[in-house]
Amino acid sequence: MTRTRKWIIFWVTFLLVANGACYMAVADHHGYKEKRWYQKISNWDDDDDHDDDHDRQGKKRRYQKRYRNNSKNYKKRYLTPVNNPTYIEECGGCHFTYQPELLPSGSWDKILFGLEDHYGEAIELDPKSKKVIAEYLKANAAEYSSAKRAVKIMRSLGDRTPLRITQIPYIQEKHHEVPPKVLVRDSIGSLSNCSACHTTAEKGIYEDDYVVIPR
Repeated sequence: MTRTRKWIIFWVTFLLVANGACYMAVADHHGYKEKRWYQKISNWDDDDDHDDDHDRQGKKRRYQKRYRNNSKNYKKRYLTPVNNPTYIEECGGCHFTYQPELLPSGSWDKILFGLEDHYGEAIELDPKSKKVIAEYLKANAAEYSSAKRAVKIMRSLGDRTPLRITQIPYIQEKHHEVPPKVLVRDSIGSLSNCSACHTTAEKGIYEDDYVVIPR
């Protein structure tokens, strides 16, 4: 084999190896970047603005803005306001009309089929109204929502189907710093009274910036 031919083989081999290494490095870096990006988005709560770490807040807002502007898979920030007249009329007369996205469909099923003992009260619904409400709640339940809060609710539940929103681990965690004596105030009553403190709850917005704890 001539010296020239050896040099040609050497340089061809070198270029092939170098090009492959470069491609893998770029791919790995991109993959790592995307992984970190997904983790940042998926692990953020939509109401974490109370964090005392201002630098973290700044980074969070920058990533959120970038994600909103550039991602085709952008998840909506807030829950969808309740817009079913039958649900509002039949259920809203007694308590806050919770967004369907706050519970999985299995939970809504249990609640609707247990109206004879609805948290200590017997609720009577005509078949037509019950069917309308059931279809609305199930079609818009947490597992079908792209809202960040609904996603986190489903993640925290696993395979559980609670009868109460207050039994959801994610909801409990978000309120773990609220003293029990505050929740039993006459102006609040219990943790289930969302609108007592979340002033924009009806709009599906539960961020800390809009929380006012009544005396």
